[in-house]
Amino acid sequence: MKIEEAIKQSAFKSEAHRATINILYTAAHINALHNKIFKEYGISAQQYNVLRIVKGQHPNPASVQLINERMIDPASNVSRIVDKLVEKSLVLRNTSKMDRRQVDITLSKHAPKLIEKVAEALEVANEGLFEIPENNLQSLNETLDQYRIKTKNNK
Repeated sequence: MKIEEAIKQSAFKSEAHRATINILYTAAHINALHNKIFKEYGISAQQYNVLRIVKGQHPNPASVQLINERMIDPASNVSRIVDKLVEKSLVLRNTSKMDRRQVDITLSKHAPKLIEKVAEALEVANEGLFEIPENNLQSLNETLDQYRIKTKNNK
């Protein structure tokens, strides 16, 4: 279904405007699908993002600053998210042995199993999401990368 049909709008100011609305609408669709999966496992998208970042640092701990730099949503309150993950016994927070001002974040024993289950559920959900040729997906990714690079340089 074309974006015009999906949002019942017949015209856009420009192709750039149409593309922006299309990306936002599609992102909302993907987020809704993913959030349903996260809810089944009792975590949020931001919590899953933090867990993946910490897992990627293993066996080294992650700092709050490192996590913040790698978040998909840079507006996330990483300290609050880490607090929630500590409450859920998914991460451990310890003072760094190297720098007492730094807090080290590591995964708990059972967090890797949860991450694996969520990743598998997301993979299944994503399988049918992009039933378009691989070269079109590559082109889409290149275009999105170019957009981010250009807009980041214009700030």
